[in-house]
Amino acid sequence: MEQASAAAVINARGIVTGWSEGARTLTGYPAEEAVGRSVGALLAEPPSTTALAALAGTLVLRHRDGSRLPLTVRACAVLGADGAPDGYVLTAEPLAAPAPAPTLSLTEQAFQQASMSLSVFDTEQRYLRLNDVACRVMGVPEDVLIGRFFPESVEDAEHSRSFLTNLRMVAETGRPVRYNSWAGAPALNREHAWSIEMWPLKDDSGEPTAVALAAFDSTEQYLAQQRLALLNEAAAGIGTTLDVVRTAEELVEILVPRYADFASVDLLPWVLGADEPPPAQDGEIVLRRVAHGSVAEGTPGAAVRLGQTDVYEPSSPPVRALREGRAVRSQAGEPDFVRWVADRNARSPEGSSHREGVHSMIAVPLRARGTTLGVAVGVRMAHPDDYAADDAVLAEELASRAAVCIDNARRFARERSTALALQNSLLPRDLPGQAAVEVAHRYLPSGSLAGIGGDWFDVIPLSGSRVALVVGDVVGHGIPSSATMGRLCTAVRTLADVDLPPDELLTHLDDLVTHLATDDTGDEVAELGATCLYSVYDPVSRRLTMAAAGHPPAAVVLPDGTASLVPMTAGPPLGVGGLPFEAVELELPEGATVALYTDGLIEGRDRDVDHATAELCRALTASAESLDALCDSVLKAVMPEEPSDDVALLLVRTRALGADRVATWDIEPDPAHVAGARQAATEQLTAWGLDEESFVTELVVSELVTNAIRYGEPPIQLRLIRDRALICEVSDGSSTSPHLRRAHVYDEGGRGLLLVAQLTQRWGSRQTGSGKTIWAEQPLPPD
Repeated sequence: MEQASAAAVINARGIVTGWSEGARTLTGYPAEEAVGRSVGALLAEPPSTTALAALAGTLVLRHRDGSRLPLTVRACAVLGADGAPDGYVLTAEPLAAPAPAPTLSLTEQAFQQASMSLSVFDTEQRYLRLNDVACRVMGVPEDVLIGRFFPESVEDAEHSRSFLTNLRMVAETGRPVRYNSWAGAPALNREHAWSIEMWPLKDDSGEPTAVALAAFDSTEQYLAQQRLALLNEAAAGIGTTLDVVRTAEELVEILVPRYADFASVDLLPWVLGADEPPPAQDGEIVLRRVAHGSVAEGTPGAAVRLGQTDVYEPSSPPVRALREGRAVRSQAGEPDFVRWVADRNARSPEGSSHREGVHSMIAVPLRARGTTLGVAVGVRMAHPDDYAADDAVLAEELASRAAVCIDNARRFARERSTALALQNSLLPRDLPGQAAVEVAHRYLPSGSLAGIGGDWFDVIPLSGSRVALVVGDVVGHGIPSSATMGRLCTAVRTLADVDLPPDELLTHLDDLVTHLATDDTGDEVAELGATCLYSVYDPVSRRLTMAAAGHPPAAVVLPDGTASLVPMTAGPPLGVGGLPFEAVELELPEGATVALYTDGLIEGRDRDVDHATAELCRALTASAESLDALCDSVLKAVMPEEPSDDVALLLVRTRALGADRVATWDIEPDPAHVAGARQAATEQLTAWGLDEESFVTELVVSELVTNAIRYGEPPIQLRLIRDRALICEVSDGSSTSPHLRRAHVYDEGGRGLLLVAQLTQRWGSRQTGSGKTIWAEQPLPPD
């Protein structure tokens, strides 16, 4: 071998087994001194990892005289019988001068300077090459990793095991793999999202000789997708009910744990009431905690309990967010943040351990339709990242959606409260005293999102100890329905005063609804539709007369326990117009129970009305201590679990006025019989022990009988009824009704009815089938 060239043979253990003459000349070592020694003993410094991997490069030997000898060395593997490397043949040349830095090819530059992480592994998953980005991710230079087994360079974690599995799969199958991973790296302080692609490097025969991979850091795209997913979830998960507190709880459930380790929602106190928003406040602001949650069960780190109010300082992030109308971020070390954490720890020392590690918070105002409702606060402890600008944009979007839902719930609660107050003011509170029936009633407003309906009931005392029983239902919900219900309720009372029969009264009421609908716009016509059941009970004749306008029939329970629906023809609902109503008349024994109700009691989604009415009849026959208790048991047995409409129930138990409390006389149409009528009335009062009422009664009987004889037509009848009041009635065959008029000084008549009106509690007239009846009532002393 020439002096400029030398050769040596080493085995797989790194022991020199062959030494050429050129090697002796170059290094000064004879063959007997070199053979059998370790290659490392001949080196002045260890070789670079790159040179070992490439089997070519610069080595520095120690000359036999002790000097350093740089050489250019190339190695060629010697294969054994099994085809594996059994040794290497090295050739070397001296370096006359320092070798110039190698010039990288364009391909090498592209690999080394790529913006993504590029790596090459052999088929045994050992590092062969890494570019600059991959070295920064791993946190070490390339020569530290070359030749190392991948698991030795990373932590033992699920993502590392998955990475190794995919490397082996590509090396074994020769097929590329692409997947996404959420993982950390030795040089990164937090986990990142990676889009990883691996592909095989093959030799001329198509066998994989190495595996190359590219890993793209897609963290920003991943976080953007997560934020979008959170917004989509918020759109479906916030505002599922029209309840202010539940809506705030839904916002907290969205925020924890993906966006915050702790979150709270505080509202201005007026939001939870029925008041209008007050003027903007300066200085401290009082907020009420309505919802909070954290990654720790039970939210032990909350300094304010649910339902409690808290006073926030002007410099606190929540107040700044309310004043500035935007999200306010605060990080550990900032004065406002330090004061806020110190204040929380002072208020709730027992929760301070759960606030350890707090490093970032964000406060975002809840604003809807230009009105500030409150503030939402998010806090991060275990989450490694501080709140950034993108997080503030997300928080404002979530808060905006939640605020609209909270405002909708607030408006619904206010309208519901207003409608309920309006309806309660229109419904009878204390039913007027009367002796015809015993009464019990219930009104249950609907809890559905549709709002309060227009159900109503009433008990109206009529002349002759009779009583009108009415129940109705206005189509629709909310304040318009309640207002319409008030109109109809007033109209029914007015028409009842006229003492019209039930079918005629419903005809007039139908005309009124049609007139109201005509006056309104087209959208309001449907709201003015209504149903009604009107009935009149006479305790003297024990007759119940009723007519219905599109309303469910009443149920009757006789004293023997038999229950049934009243067979009647329900006319059209009010507002249809042009169709007749039919009345039905029943004679009831004393002690019968009549149930009048609205359709909310028996109707519901997937509910059979016939089955519900059968349940109603059975429930009415159940034993109960009182009529009031029977109301409760009927509602419990019949009403659906989640009624979608208001429920009104009116139970009446009939009473009867016996012959001992009613006196009747037929009067001949002759003025000479007026004195006899007065005498008969006086004697009857004496029999009833009402002598003190005789004077007024004589005057009333004299006036009414005289008018009937003078202006009316036969037959003429006088009737006295002793009830809670003393009632005097005079009937005749004429349909002409009397009226009060002012008598002049020299008029001989015209003062009789005025005298009756002055001496009695009230008086009036009603039409009958054969004429009219004039009546007057006198108060009686309590028994």
